[in-house]
Amino acid sequence: MTEQKQFVATDEAKGKAKQLRLFAFLAWLIAIAGEIFTILKLISNETMVWLIVAIVVILALAVTGSLLWKKANRLDPASEKDKFKFFVQSQLGAIMAVLAFLPLVILIFTNKDLDGKTKGIAGGIAVVALLVAGIFGIDFNPPSVEKYTQQINEQTEVIKNLNNGVDYVYWTTKGNKYHLYEDCQHIRGREIAGGTVKEAWEERKIGDSELCLTCRKRAEKGSGNEPVGEAEPQPEPEEVETE
Repeated sequence: MTEQKQFVATDEAKGKAKQLRLFAFLAWLIAIAGEIFTILKLISNETMVWLIVAIVVILALAVTGSLLWKKANRLDPASEKDKFKFFVQSQLGAIMAVLAFLPLVILIFTNKDLDGKTKGIAGGIAVVALLVAGIFGIDFNPPSVEKYTQQINEQTEVIKNLNNGVDYVYWTTKGNKYHLYEDCQHIRGREIAGGTVKEAWEERKIGDSELCLTCRKRAEKGSGNEPVGEAEPQPEPEEVETE
């Protein structure tokens, strides 16, 4: 029976994910602070233009936070074993979008001092901003340790079938592909590292990975070139510098 490999985020990936999450929280906190300021100072007929400007700025901050948060989750995903934690970590962008806009939307439409025109324009824009921020915040296919583990094991079997039972691939620090051939046209002339499929996933620190289609077709056709991952020992790859 083939040994099952468990995905584990590297310390470097965890560090980068932590940094991205800090920036995401900073963006969200500024967005919520902007919401509070808008509620206290800008909900009036005389400041409608500034009210709309504030809504747009809050939207930009909320979306930025959500994108950073989702990128962090792909570097260091949560486990599905704790359902509540997994849901909160995966969908925090949507939760923060609601916090950043829903109170503002409610106060615009319930403010008795606003005329119908201001409520219609500013309120409508605020509702659209809430929906946009919510859509960007939702992760429709959230990553998890279990999903990554399953994909790694499935892809390892594919590589072994294409590569005479050898689990060895090549990758660069950018992109989301790993390669069967060191001389693949897509990485030729670039600095590369080599190792197992699991190492390709964990060391490149970008989340989802997959086999290069060009390499796959070449292996399936049996190009006659030397197979990758030869029997002789391979040196441990040095850390690849960012290109």
